[in-house]
Amino acid sequence: MSTELILSTDPQKNKELLQKLQQPTNDGLTGTQLFDAQISGGLTYNDFLILPGYIDFPASIVNLETQITKRFKIKTPLLSSPMDTVTESEMAVHMALNGGLGVIHHNCPVADQAEMVRKVKKFENGFISDPVCLGPNNTVLDLLQIKEKFGYSGIPITENGKLGSKLLGLVTSRDIDFLQSAADASRKLKDIMVTELVTAKKGISLAEANKILSSSRKGIFVVIPGKLPIVDENGNLTALLSRSDLIKARDYPLASKTKSSKQLLCAAAISTHEEDKIRLAALVDAGLDIVVLDSSQGNSLFQVNMIKYIKETYPQIDVIAGNVVTEEQARSLILAGADAIKVGMGSGSICITQEVMACGRPQGTAVFRVAQYARQFGVPVIADGGISNVGHIIKAVALGASAVMMGSLLAGTTESPGDYFYHEGQRLKRYRGMGSLEAMDTGDAAGKRYFSEDGRVKVAQGVSGSVVDKGTVKKFMGYLITGVQHGFQDIGVKDIPALQDGVAEGKVKFEKRTPSAQAEGGVHGLYNYEKRLFK
Repeated sequence: MSTELILSTDPQKNKELLQKLQQPTNDGLTGTQLFDAQISGGLTYNDFLILPGYIDFPASIVNLETQITKRFKIKTPLLSSPMDTVTESEMAVHMALNGGLGVIHHNCPVADQAEMVRKVKKFENGFISDPVCLGPNNTVLDLLQIKEKFGYSGIPITENGKLGSKLLGLVTSRDIDFLQSAADASRKLKDIMVTELVTAKKGISLAEANKILSSSRKGIFVVIPGKLPIVDENGNLTALLSRSDLIKARDYPLASKTKSSKQLLCAAAISTHEEDKIRLAALVDAGLDIVVLDSSQGNSLFQVNMIKYIKETYPQIDVIAGNVVTEEQARSLILAGADAIKVGMGSGSICITQEVMACGRPQGTAVFRVAQYARQFGVPVIADGGISNVGHIIKAVALGASAVMMGSLLAGTTESPGDYFYHEGQRLKRYRGMGSLEAMDTGDAAGKRYFSEDGRVKVAQGVSGSVVDKGTVKKFMGYLITGVQHGFQDIGVKDIPALQDGVAEGKVKFEKRTPSAQAEGGVHGLYNYEKRLFK
């Protein structure tokens, strides 16, 4: 039986049609055409769609790893916003565990923010290169104070009470659980410490140490549950490995970590004021990896000077600068040395900057223009604001963003700050913009972000509201990641570079959406419905 494709009974015509089928089509608009200001004006994420491509792979193999700053990569393009109703230590920990990054807000005292950073960095370590140590003459009271401050009590005992000296023993919570009296508090640790230890030699790989930790019975599970001291040839303590961190590494394969210490990656926000240099010093001392300069209008002398100060004083810290919406704004920050740029002005669900200040830009256009410019210099762009669903994440990344920053989308999760309350049978959480009067009244950082610190009259650029309970971030992040993978599959690309290169080369095409097209693309024609996004 012939397999020849017959499109016409006329052989010559059929040959012409077959030749035409072999030629590439020219459907849709390129990114440059879509964002031609003379034709389209400014566009939001809802004003366009990405045309589908060819599927020849399962969605599960889509790789969402992305360059979040010049030096740091994360497994998913998802960040939580530095807002006091979105990101504190618990959110930052779970964002990092699930492949994203949480940016801790600064609308609080310096000590509180530094402690939040410390909690993130101490949550998962791999090799703990700076474990808290005590000496043999320290007391049970000293150990209890460390447990209260840091939340752990598996403390190595060394000759001089410091890392690098001879390991003598180890004290765990099991050794002090029944020591409650005043007399017990004064007991020397040398009298209660465990000395029969299983150790590993300095230079052992993390994989080899994990194997010892997970397979050894003597010492690991019986004598010193979950702790493996690492010692040099002279028996001096050089590091510590925790079984709980081994379990976390198994359960969270996408976790965002630093390459050297295997600790969770941590970011925190500061303002651009002189006193924030003190705040930054405390955050760096707590273990900060990335600092975010939190300003509604980032193209300022203050931010440029702060970037230069950070790069000179703390070269190990990457700087995410912003916010900007134009190429000229981005140019200033790139010249100053920014390691990434945050894009968005007035596009957040609780932000009214565009309305009040008459400044800003539709978010789709802002991301495309700034990302297109920053791409030339290898500077990643983060789309901040306007993300309310999975489709918006995909569109932002397609337009050139390395990642998106989410506020309202994460505000209702279990890990966000605040308590749940009920209204008309709905379980809700408070959510407010950092430019709202409520945020400004709670802490001075919000006012500084919007340049209101010196005035008696505060001009609000945000509102307060509430959002619906979304459950735990672990489950919600899984929904977002899977949704983005399926979106990439529909477009026909397997990773973020392939998508962004396809847009830059004009291979990935777009279509502009009219208001009626937007209505058609949403739920319509029903008497009522329930919108459940994930299970």
